[in-house]
Order: sequence, then structure tokens, then C-alpha cells
Amino acid sequence: MTTFATPGPLTPILTKGWDEERSWTLDSYLSRGGYEGLKRANTMEAAEIVNAVKASGLRGRGGAGFPTGLKWSFLPPDDGRARYLVVNADESEPGTCKDIPTIMANPHVLIEGVAITSRAINCRHAFIYLRGEVVHVYRRLLNAIKEAKEAGILSDLEITAHAGAGAYICGEESALLDSLEGRRGHPRIKPPFPAVAGLYARPTVVNNVESIAQVVGIFRNSPEWYASMGTEKSKGHGIFSLSGHVKNPGQFEAPFGITMRELIDMAGGIREGHTLKFWTPGGSSTPIFTEAELDIPLDYESVGAAGSMLGTRALQVFDETVSVVRVVTRWAEFYQHESCGKCTPCREGTYWIKQIMYRLEKGQGLPGDVDLLDEIAHNIAGRSFCPLGDAAATPITSGIKKFREEFEAGLNTAARELFPYEASAVYARGGVR
Repeated sequence: MTTFATPGPLTPILTKGWDEERSWTLDSYLSRGGYEGLKRANTMEAAEIVNAVKASGLRGRGGAGFPTGLKWSFLPPDDGRARYLVVNADESEPGTCKDIPTIMANPHVLIEGVAITSRAINCRHAFIYLRGEVVHVYRRLLNAIKEAKEAGILSDLEITAHAGAGAYICGEESALLDSLEGRRGHPRIKPPFPAVAGLYARPTVVNNVESIAQVVGIFRNSPEWYASMGTEKSKGHGIFSLSGHVKNPGQFEAPFGITMRELIDMAGGIREGHTLKFWTPGGSSTPIFTEAELDIPLDYESVGAAGSMLGTRALQVFDETVSVVRVVTRWAEFYQHESCGKCTPCREGTYWIKQIMYRLEKGQGLPGDVDLLDEIAHNIAGRSFCPLGDAAATPITSGIKKFREEFEAGLNTAARELFPYEASAVYARGGVR
């Protein structure tokens, strides 16, 4: 019987080697056991690969947490024609910062994961959809693909790195596919789902960068090794992006089930002389938590039961100097700007949310504004064409629920007066830049 050592609080697996010199090169990756998982997968049939991923318990790391192996199995029987893998690297959720650093520091782990996944679904052409703004990351990915191709690692698999035009909506899988096809990124009507009619109307698997990269460890080690980490229903490990008012923000790769209190301690605690006020477990689109939720295990089930979502594990930390109204206003600006305008609840709702938030931030709110704001948010949530509407409504409803008095204060007092903005500023070492 195979036995596994109890994982520690941190598990540097995807992040292993990030601090090595030229960690992104093929030689560096091979020295760390790179492409050994692909060698093993190449000896297996497609169905065996899918079953191994199912057995590992791997869930999608893009926010939804849907079982990855099950998602692959939704593809119809192979008819001998084109089938595609599309990797969603359009990382744009405010506070999320894990996929881009992964590609920057270790692009070959993604390429190896793409090769294994492509074999599992009988795909001969895979696409990686990257944000066009991150030019340095794009160039590094292109070079890594070239290295793998020239080394004969990819065999007949074609991998295309596609630079998107920079739109949050393209993080939604069907809008991403429209963008890949050269059209404006708009979410599609479902069904049909991408598994049936995705890219170029052919069966397509769309997965997040981390989801695909995690596949490598399953085949380099074993499904049992992967399943030995995490919790009963949230297996494995993940990258937790900790930012904001902590002494040492950064990436922490840990098994699911770790708590926010533990992560804050690893980050050196809240900045000197301050206390925690609120935090987000999965980025700006997830309901906010306070100190009361610090000991909740960070896994999909526990966070969901507590009234929020684990999402992309974008853990934003805010101390007592921060105005909730100001933060929510910035998020409202973002979602209104990024709304594609396809559906009325989101297009109109995000606009009016922004206007009301502007009034409250300036201390010029009108009687009934807080209730009106809450009503608009509830009329967006669950009624928009895609989840962007839900993402826009969530900060509003959760902010009012947790800190209604601050929103009410916006009827007569500006947020800047209650919480001077300079007090919450975080400066780079060595001065302002």
C-alpha cells in the first residue's frame, strides 16, 4: 500500500523553482523533473488519463470549482475531426494574481499540462488565450512553446498562444471563444455548451491555467498523492494570492483547508499598528468576510457554507483605515466599465450602481439611496446573461449587509472625511513611485 507524508502548511509544487535562476527555461524545468508526467501519460490511453484526473479529485481553479476530469468527459465521442483545448489565461479578476506569475516563472508546467490534457481529449491543436497587456509574459510563453517544439516534446501537437485585446468579459468561456474566432467578446447562449459546440463549433474543453498546470503533478506522482492533500471534497492544493494590508503580500501555495488566519501569519501579519477590517476570499466578485471568518477552512464547501465563494483565491486584506464605500465604488467602476452591454440588467444596473456609489462616496447621497442600491443589485444578480452581473452585484449586497452604517454615513459625510485616503495607502519601500 502506498503511503504519503502529511503535507505541510505550504506545498511548493507549481511554485517550486520560481526562485531559481532562469526558472522559465526548458533546461531548468527538466532539471526539476519536468515532462516526466507527460512521459507517463503518453503510455496511457485517453480514457485512462481522464479517469486518473477524476480519481485525483482535481477541481477547476478558475473559480467555479467544477471537477476537471468530469468536464473532460462531457465531450461527445471522437468523430475523427477537430477537437480543441482552450486555456483561459485571461486573468483579470481584481485581486487575482496567480496564473500570470505561473506563466512568467514556469511556463513549461502549463505546456506539459496542455500536452497531457490534449492527449486525454484527442486534441491536436490547443490555444492559450492570454491578456494582451502582459507583453513580457506573452513573449516568455511563446519562447517556451518554441523550446518544447524544437526539443520534440510536443510531437504533432500544435499550441497557439493568442494575445487578447484586454476585456474582462473574455474571462467568460464563451466570450473568450468568440474573441478567439475574431469577433467581439460576447457571451453565447447556452446550450450548446463548449463541450458540444465550442471553438469553430467543434467540441472544446476550456480550462483555467492553474487547472491545467495541476494535471502535471497528478501524472508525475499519482492521483492518490494529489488526493492525499486538501479536504474531503476539495482535494489537492492551490495558489492563494494574498494582497493588501499585510507585511509580506505574495503567493502562498497550500493544501485546501488552510485558514486565512494561518495565511496572514505567514505573510507577517497585518501591517504594523493596524487591525483587520474585512477581506475577500475569492476576489472582488465574492461576498466579503471579516475577522469572524478568519478560522474558516479555505475550501469550496466551507467558504460556501459561510456565505461566500472561494473563487480564484484572491485574498485581498483591508485594515481599519479603509472605507468600505470607497473600495466598493472602485469595484463598481470596474464592473460597469467591463460590462459588454449585451443584456439590460447588467448594462443599466452597473451604470446606476456606479452613479449612486459616487454620491455616497462624496457624502452627497439622497434619502433612500442605500435601499435603492441594494434593490438594483438584487435585480442584477441572477438575471444577467452571464456571471458578470452577479460579480457586479455581490460587493454591493455584501458590503451593505456587513457595513450598512458606512453606506448610510454617505448621505451626509464624504468617505474621505471618515477614512482619510492617505492613511490606507501602501507605499513601495524607498518612497512613493
